[in-house]
Amino acid sequence: MLNLPNILTLSRIAMIPLLAALLWWPGWTTGYLAAFVLYCLMGITDYFDGYLARTSGSVSKLGIFLDPIADKIMVVSVILVLTAMGVLRGPFVGDMHVVAGMIIVMREIAVSGLREFLGPLQVSIPVSKLAKWKTTFQLVSLGALILGQGMPWWNVDVGDMVINLPHTVGLITLWAAAILTVITGWDYLRVGLKHMD
Repeated sequence: MLNLPNILTLSRIAMIPLLAALLWWPGWTTGYLAAFVLYCLMGITDYFDGYLARTSGSVSKLGIFLDPIADKIMVVSVILVLTAMGVLRGPFVGDMHVVAGMIIVMREIAVSGLREFLGPLQVSIPVSKLAKWKTTFQLVSLGALILGQGMPWWNVDVGDMVINLPHTVGLITLWAAAILTVITGWDYLRVGLKHMD
């Protein structure tokens, strides 16, 4: 059923290749600023497709299926491209920031598999408040990492170091999202394990 919320969700999926293409050139600040605007636009459509579906009573099976997939594809695509372009580097641990991104990607795959397993058993996994915080940190993180590449001059002095403010905020919130990812992922797994006897 192609209603307005589902069209918004599909448009978000259709924009992912363009977003990835804009992120492919780390030195191209204009491209990264355009990617940041597109990323924000995609986040707005994510909010409005759910809001419109609920308020207009047009929640559909297609929308329930597509919305989480669109979110996961967007997040995983951005993490993979930023990793490939060497953006997930920073102070203190260097390339180890990639581990935070890897944790998030692994959780997205694991939870998708768990939901697929529990679906035929008529078991749903409600989204907890902690999981919503995880999503918030995740979205802020990726947006800040993109913005940091678009505004490489936005630097601040921290002791003896000069750091790019949005990039550093992005790395910190990426680790916060990764920690919450482990906690919420374990909560989901515990629910799933009860039905695996």
